[in-house]
Amino acid sequence: MDKNWLERTELLIKETGLENLHNSNVLVVGLGGVGSFAAEFLARAGVGNMTIVDGDTVDITNINRQLPALHSTIGKHKVEIVGDRLLDINPKLNLIRINEFLNPDRMDEVFDGKNFDYVLDCIDSITPKLALIIAAKRRKIKVVSCMGAGGKSDPSKVMVRDISKTQHCHLARQIRKRLKKVKIDKGVRCVFADDIQDEDSLKMTDGSNYKRSFYGTISFMPAIFGLYAASEVINHLVKKTDSGDE
Repeated sequence: MDKNWLERTELLIKETGLENLHNSNVLVVGLGGVGSFAAEFLARAGVGNMTIVDGDTVDITNINRQLPALHSTIGKHKVEIVGDRLLDINPKLNLIRINEFLNPDRMDEVFDGKNFDYVLDCIDSITPKLALIIAAKRRKIKVVSCMGAGGKSDPSKVMVRDISKTQHCHLARQIRKRLKKVKIDKGVRCVFADDIQDEDSLKMTDGSNYKRSFYGTISFMPAIFGLYAASEVINHLVKKTDSGDE
């Protein structure tokens, strides 16, 4: 593999770290403000195999925070825009694109036979998010789940903790409650912001695509969530040994 473009990465994580990333296989579900940045950070680090999933197209309201969203890309599929960008970063990336909203009924098909090393949950709707986490946990695949970046504006409050340690996040609270019903109360790494959501920024919707409401967002918060999620995955994979975990 041509590693010239990864020269500075290799100085930091050495050849073994680069090889670990090159041989790794990561699933990213959701390519909005969080997932689009997370996928890019993974590609720029040298992750060699990636599956990206999203059925959405770019809307003008995405431009304030999402990497694929430009005036020139409105109406285009995010999975195509992000996928093309990832391959422009690393033409040798083994990339699979799934251009659909990940329906809970499709989890087995997405997971079976893929041997993922890590799953990034960047979904912002409860039902598919829950299904993805459960599917990963039942297959003993490591997962990092991104909670609500909406209604938040303090980047210093963003952190990664076990789901049992999350607080001040409505989405995390809902996911915690529902996971407990299937006997999962810990073991899921979560990116969340430990500050109070701005309730004045909440807007109700028609409930399509599993979504009943959303909070206002600022450009940098979803990107920071994606950065933390990607760093969690990359740091784990760099240290990964042949026997499994570090």
